[in-house]
Amino acid sequence: MPKKDIQPKYFEEAKFVCTTCDNEFVCGTVRGEEVRIDVCSNCHSFYTGNQSFANNAGRVEQFKSKFARKEAIKATVEKESEAQKAQNSKSAK
Repeated sequence: MPKKDIQPKYFEEAKFVCTTCDNEFVCGTVRGEEVRIDVCSNCHSFYTGNQSFANNAGRVEQFKSKFARKEAIKATVEKESEAQKAQNSKSAK
């Protein structure tokens, strides 16, 4: 028997709302009366058989731009390194 007043409140009629396909369903949870989820069984590729990408607030573009900056910085560092090596070899002679 669980102790009183230490267990979280259980919501039997909590509404789950999918932010990708706007599907709503009711289930029990301790998280709250309304829970917003990113992907549900209506739009998940495992259940539908279709692969679709949910672009939540530009996250894909954010990811791509982050790694594009990383590659640009890497190219700049390599170019500066080659210039420094050339300068060092001239001064060594």
